[in-house]
Amino acid sequence: MPIRETVRAATLCTLLAVLFHGPARGATDPPPTKGTAKNGDVTLAYEIRGTASGTPLVIANGGPGFDHAYLTVVGDAWDRLARSRRVVMYDQRGTGASSKVKPGDPCGLQEQIDDLEAVRAALGVDKMDLLGHSWGGYLVMAYAARHPEHIAHLMIMDSAAPKIQDTAFLFKNMYPETIAKEDTLAFAVELGDPKAIEEDIALYMTMIFHSPARRDIYLNAVKVHKLDYQPAVNKAVWNDLQRFDLNPTLPGFSFPTLVITGRYDFNVAPSVAYAIHRAIPGSEFAVFEDSGHLPFYEEPEAFVTSLEKFLGAPAP
Repeated sequence: MPIRETVRAATLCTLLAVLFHGPARGATDPPPTKGTAKNGDVTLAYEIRGTASGTPLVIANGGPGFDHAYLTVVGDAWDRLARSRRVVMYDQRGTGASSKVKPGDPCGLQEQIDDLEAVRAALGVDKMDLLGHSWGGYLVMAYAARHPEHIAHLMIMDSAAPKIQDTAFLFKNMYPETIAKEDTLAFAVELGDPKAIEEDIALYMTMIFHSPARRDIYLNAVKVHKLDYQPAVNKAVWNDLQRFDLNPTLPGFSFPTLVITGRYDFNVAPSVAYAIHRAIPGSEFAVFEDSGHLPFYEEPEAFVTSLEKFLGAPAP
């Protein structure tokens, strides 16, 4: 898929990373602690919210090509979850505070799986609760297929399809006038023009929310903040994903699994989430009726309640 399409559709929810510099935190919530994991020559930066013992909740963010910051820039869903368990987020290779990817460096699905395994090992835990959002949903399915022994609970949120080519993007059906505007930018975006990419991103962001009020907050903010995006990482990972089909692995998942979607997710159609749910025996399916691609932002109370019910008390 061309880089413009992946920037627009694959997980551009991650654009939110550019909008604010810190989450809305409760007065008693301690600041995150930081750490690093090593996978060969690659250093992976992570941060931990909360201090509770027991099984941590590890998050694989969307992208590829963005760091984890979009998860924490607005709202308090993760901090609320961190009051009863550790919540761990990390920057995927080539992004954020993790090692940069130089031309010729490996940056495919296998490397992403190994990086996530390195984070788990650095945390010193045998099992983790694992949540992946958007492209991160694909990543956690792939990780779970390779390392089922390390999964306590699996959460797959607004994920790309297990066969990446089957991912259903609805923007052209729901926002044809916006897509027409983006089409005029296509040539410049393909050439890597920063201004064109920024404009394309701003147009994209009008299409990922259900709530106009929440959408407008982000649209106003994006006018003054710049996007931190690594197109080389996006292209390398996305191209590598074309080789794989995770569908045959899903029926073998035997750990508790929750599949999540926003009812109005036009970035990845809810039908993709439902198909994943149907393929995983005994999985649960949660639809957030007032959300687009970001249920943790648009419906934080319902999101936290749903995850806490699914996860229960952290295992010692």
